[in-house]
Amino acid sequence: MLEKLIPAHIASLVPYPPGKPLDELEREYGITNSIKLASNENPLGPSPRAVEAVRKALWGLHRYPDGSGYYLRRRISEKFDLPFEGIVLGNGSNEVIDLVIRTFIQPGDHVVLPAPSFLVYSLAVQAAGGHATPVPLKDFVIDLEAMIDAVTERTRVVFINNPNNPTGTILSRHTMDAFLDGLPPHVVVVVDEAYIEFARDPEIFRGFGAIRRKGPYVVVLRTFSKAYGLAGLRIGYGVMAPEVADYLNRVRQPFNTGSLAQAAALAALDDEIFLEKTCRAVWEGLEHIRRRLSAAGLVCVPSETNFMLVKVPVDAKKVFEGMLRRGVIIRAMNAYGLPEYIRVNAGLAEENERFVRTLLEVLETLEG
Repeated sequence: MLEKLIPAHIASLVPYPPGKPLDELEREYGITNSIKLASNENPLGPSPRAVEAVRKALWGLHRYPDGSGYYLRRRISEKFDLPFEGIVLGNGSNEVIDLVIRTFIQPGDHVVLPAPSFLVYSLAVQAAGGHATPVPLKDFVIDLEAMIDAVTERTRVVFINNPNNPTGTILSRHTMDAFLDGLPPHVVVVVDEAYIEFARDPEIFRGFGAIRRKGPYVVVLRTFSKAYGLAGLRIGYGVMAPEVADYLNRVRQPFNTGSLAQAAALAALDDEIFLEKTCRAVWEGLEHIRRRLSAAGLVCVPSETNFMLVKVPVDAKKVFEGMLRRGVIIRAMNAYGLPEYIRVNAGLAEENERFVRTLLEVLETLEG
């Protein structure tokens, strides 16, 4: 009976594959002292300023959070010279993705997105009854010309992930400006910059300068989960023209971000010392991994994020399983259409070296 109540586009959804808790994995596999390098998390933990801010905010838990996120939005506006009314907070930037889809997509509407990229884009579109056209990458980079070619009269939203997850590659200012100029005015372009803090290439496109466009409108997503180490609190934001934000706020639930998350994000936003330490640890970690694996004959895709794709000579799921049994958790890229690749994020120095040693050991076992 239940099946008759569920729309076909919901029944056919494949849920996002979450990882198991670390202690449960250890219990299941009979291992200890595991390390997790699978979810692109901050290797240094949370911002110390954020932790202190959470401690101070604990005694206010009997109060509802600020439904407008006034102080955090004001600080984001000041720090990046952005219109206050164009900032929308979310329960992670994931929620802002969902808000965009729920605001602009009706059943049957069309969305263009790169593939492979963040899996949540296509899930959100399908959940709303929309239709997504995945556009294959070109040499691991989003193919902007093909993205434009995929746009139709029914297209309402175009997703761009810059830097792209899972490839770590970027789009330049020049190519993105030309891309935006080439799009029709009836679409909304979502530029997801979840990893922008790690990017060092001076030519990378940064979306804040494009939010004042009047067709195509641009929505830029940022998160506190990665560089600021607040993944467990779920806090992110979108920046857009105030008139676009007005519609998202009509869809947004009241009190969608908690008081602890807001306090932590506000403190972390100005913790420049922690951010610098994080980026330095990530850059050094990825370089160590690249250097060691390259010496062993493995190919690493150059990355402007806190993670890296590594090509392996056997099926990535087998590598994932072999490493998991040795207490090193990485991500196999089979679900992204890249069965010859694994993804690993930079950890602490000793974790990075353990990853390299374990990977080489597993590959020797599998190939032998």
